[in-house]
Amino acid sequence: MLILNGTVHPMDAPVIPRGFVAVCGGKIAQVGPMEDCPAAWEGESFDARGGHIVPGFVDAHCHLGMFGDALGFEGDDGNEATDPCTPHLRAIDAVNPQDRCFQEARLGGVTTVLTGPGSANPISGQFVAMKTSGRWVDEMVLKAPAAMKLALGENPKGVYNERHETPVTRMATAAIIRENLRKALEYGERLDKAAADEEEDKPDYDAKLEALLPVVRGELPVHIHAHRADDIATGVRICKEFGLKYVIVHGTEGHLIAPLLAREGAAVITGPCLGDRSKPELANMRMDGPSLLFRAGVKIAICTDHPETPVQHLPLCAAMAARAGLEPEQALAAITRYPAEIAGLGDRLGTLTPGKDADLVVTTGHPLDWTSRVALVCIDGKKIEG
Repeated sequence: MLILNGTVHPMDAPVIPRGFVAVCGGKIAQVGPMEDCPAAWEGESFDARGGHIVPGFVDAHCHLGMFGDALGFEGDDGNEATDPCTPHLRAIDAVNPQDRCFQEARLGGVTTVLTGPGSANPISGQFVAMKTSGRWVDEMVLKAPAAMKLALGENPKGVYNERHETPVTRMATAAIIRENLRKALEYGERLDKAAADEEEDKPDYDAKLEALLPVVRGELPVHIHAHRADDIATGVRICKEFGLKYVIVHGTEGHLIAPLLAREGAAVITGPCLGDRSKPELANMRMDGPSLLFRAGVKIAICTDHPETPVQHLPLCAAMAARAGLEPEQALAAITRYPAEIAGLGDRLGTLTPGKDADLVVTTGHPLDWTSRVALVCIDGKKIEG
């Protein structure tokens, strides 16, 4: 496909006021100004008619397919709120690609999501990175697992207080995380000793500790649900203790400690922004939070936390951040390039770079202009139909 006559936002190069994007074999083949556009093109072409051509939007944190649309309990598979430590749970075993919200996502230009368990448990389970087009999860997966979900603050406290079980304090939540990370380290050491010495007994198989091994070995990042500044600090503290790779999710009070997060090199997936201050730990929520974090030098991505905000409204969330002070091109990067990089998928997604997946969106106006419409969506070079 050849898409021409549009304002091209490569996201890793300057905006091209009137340019084209050529797609071949499911990959981006060429990007440039119209004067360099191929004169003879045998495939399909699409005239952007002065609209904007951008990479497919990436939602770095949501629960798409985990909480069924309009189904209630029958479709709610995001929180196994019976055990505070469930690292062995895999999002791929719960995601329902037939959920109509997948169609709404891709028609809205959201071509990739990181989706997984909710925040009921201190250690919640494994997230998956996947494309939004398809009917069979296994064929949609980009990376599984993509991250291990941890949760701090009110959610674990509230869930287990109702059950009259541990944890009911922030101390216990952190202690559960530490205890199981330490067990995973010891489990890994015993496995290594048994592999090196036949006389050493191999530990009994433990699904939870097996799931945590890539975490404590630094191979799999943790995504830490944290709103309050002190919860964010606890998450960073634990990760430093164990040498974990980590990302802060939500970071509602991140702006209060933005220089400290920048010093630690912490990335923050901010959002959702389209909601009220529905619980105490959201009391300091600000629309300019992403802008303040970015200006302090923190890498950010913007998420919907679907279904908290419907996933198709990801560009609206970015537009709200731009309205509150984030430069429009940086707001656009926060739903394209930056989430792809945070997810470890920057080699495939997030920019209109030749060789990357041909996931792209054409909008009739600037993608952050809410009056503009999505005119074309391509995933892996294939045009998405209604």
